Amino acid sequence: MPEHKQPRPPLGTGRLEFAPLGPFPLESGIVLPALTVAYRHDGPPPAEAPQVIAVHALTGSADAAGDWWAPLIGEDLALDTRRVGVLCANLLGGRYGTTGPTSRDPESGQPYGAAFPSLTTRDQARAIWALADALGIQRVVLLTGGSLGGMVALEAAVERPVSVTRVMPIASPASIGPLAQAWNHVQLELIDRLGVAGLALARQIAMTTYRSESDFDVRFSGRIESDGTPSVVSYLEHQGDKLVERFDPDTYRALVAAMDTHDVGRGRGGVAGAMAILAAAGTRLTGLGIQDDILYGPAQVRAMVAAASAAGVDATYRELRSTKGHDAFLVEWTQLATLLREALGQADAAGGSEPA
Repeated sequence: MPEHKQPRPPLGTGRLEFAPLGPFPLESGIVLPALTVAYRHDGPPPAEAPQVIAVHALTGSADAAGDWWAPLIGEDLALDTRRVGVLCANLLGGRYGTTGPTSRDPESGQPYGAAFPSLTTRDQARAIWALADALGIQRVVLLTGGSLGGMVALEAAVERPVSVTRVMPIASPASIGPLAQAWNHVQLELIDRLGVAGLALARQIAMTTYRSESDFDVRFSGRIESDGTPSVVSYLEHQGDKLVERFDPDTYRALVAAMDTHDVGRGRGGVAGAMAILAAAGTRLTGLGIQDDILYGPAQVRAMVAAASAAGVDATYRELRSTKGHDAFLVEWTQLATLLREALGQADAAGGSEPA
């Protein structure tokens, strides 16, 4: 059965296309025999309008306009698809159509499963550029994403800075911090020891890092379900069950492990060296932090912006004011719309709005 015909769990509208991109070399030296990338493109093609790339977070799909950023992408919205084309790809190693652990290995005919090669965020960034090349996208006026998506967006910008007018990582640092690695370690240990049950528990742990203390207090303080279970426990169990219904342990492991590799300065002379690459190309950077984000908080994003400024990048710090914590980039539509319009406006002023 061809890879792109494999059944996938539903997420969003399911309106996706599939690009077979051939053999794909990874940083590890392993070559994937055949890479397929699932994507969605909205708005005008690259020959007719500026292009934006949005990158999804850990368990997302390419259906940004039909799912996780639906209030922001479309006619008269922040990413106005009358004026710009918007591309989102399912990340390399993902669950929703791009080659990953649930894909069939062409050599064995069986799903890769736990044998799928280790990935880095740099591998994932390069896969996005391979798709952009196939679609004829030579320049991007805005490259953005949240959490893991922001890490990949930053890597993609440093990988091809002359092709990017502005990069806007959201709730994403220049390199993963030890506290986030610690949470990831516990999650992966649960999956390795308990399989699907471990995936549900890993999701429960993750959900406690995606929101803020104040959000949990408002939603759950003193609340008990009819069976006597604290409402916060019921909520976490529900979130774990929901992920198990649409995801799988091997994919979760592959994506979290890729996140653990994130360090934009690796092999580039540190963060300063990576930012100097952006500066030399004139690529601008907006670092968007989130109030009360305990996973990749404002201090980490400010440090990235400071390093960029010190290297000569035209860099700006912005912050989402929210009680929702890390997940605010999937909730605070009004603020996000303003910031995306600002980023596109600055891209226009920089002369990046002309079609490729």
